[in-house]
Amino acid sequence: MLTRLLLALPAVQGAAGADAPGDPRLVRALHLDLLGRAPTRAEREESAGVDPRGLVDRIVGTREFWQAWFEEELYYFLLIDTFRPTAPAVVEIPDRLAEGALTAPEAIHRILLSPNFSGRNPGADTFVTVVLEQCLGTTVQESPMLLAAGKKMYDGHAATLLGQAGRGQADVVKIVLDQPAFLRRLADRQWGRLFGTPLPREEGRRAEERLRADPRSFPDLVREWAASPAYVERLGRPRQKGPLQFVRSLYVDLLDRLPTDEEFRWTRNATRALSDPGPLRAVLARLLLASPKAAVPKSPPEDATGWVRGEFLRLLAREPAERELRSFLASLGEGGSKPADVIEALVTHPEYGYY
Repeated sequence: MLTRLLLALPAVQGAAGADAPGDPRLVRALHLDLLGRAPTRAEREESAGVDPRGLVDRIVGTREFWQAWFEEELYYFLLIDTFRPTAPAVVEIPDRLAEGALTAPEAIHRILLSPNFSGRNPGADTFVTVVLEQCLGTTVQESPMLLAAGKKMYDGHAATLLGQAGRGQADVVKIVLDQPAFLRRLADRQWGRLFGTPLPREEGRRAEERLRADPRSFPDLVREWAASPAYVERLGRPRQKGPLQFVRSLYVDLLDRLPTDEEFRWTRNATRALSDPGPLRAVLARLLLASPKAAVPKSPPEDATGWVRGEFLRLLAREPAERELRSFLASLGEGGSKPADVIEALVTHPEYGYY
């Protein structure tokens, strides 16, 4: 039965951009890009009739937006699991950002000075190399003198790095984060999370100048990018969900809640360890669908057509094609499939891995 449903679905395809108020593709994409997860049932209902800019304004700057940004930055610096920062000054970053008491560059500064970052990158050579490469995009093999100066400073000796004098590990971080290239890299990561492409040169220059003039303008940049025609156009090019997005979205779509920290870590690490995480994701989907908390009808709803269409819109953000609809309805009817089979087919199909 499940095989028949899967065969009814096409390969992943592009679709036209969508900027109409409440459009399911736009609503789903904005939640995935800005919060790292699919929208809940309540959020989908609240988004009905809301224009794109209003929806972006509703999300950006919230505590959850900053939490999602914080998690992406920790993942970028590979500060996960045993290396996840536990110092209060780092743990409180999302709260301070949401309150406006901290800026995005200041948040990165705290992360890089945490004991966990030092533990993840022990020693002068590794620490300085990672800071230069991750924050500035520097290829240290091509800049041996720059690396040597950074290592000397890291070891507590007076040295000059990138034209600035310093002594100690903290000075290495401060000097690197003082560089304009750091702001451009910071903007480039956020642009990539929204568009899946490198930050255009002119847009990067503008973002760098704006952040240098006012580091608090970072969320305003995100609002502009997410509400732009370019973002709407991007929806026509399917993008693969990242491991963080996929795991969180599966829990939200099937249980209408986020995974606990333990659930998230186990699932993320298990899927990352596999060259093809598809089978494990299918097992996880079946486990979640079997949960008594999963809102799945036990038998085909009276309005089977409306229900199938609703599940396509909810999980794939699109209407089913006529052929798909006929096949799914036939399977629910004479085919003997259960509603859980329909949902499983949708979330285990490759298309669910894109948005």
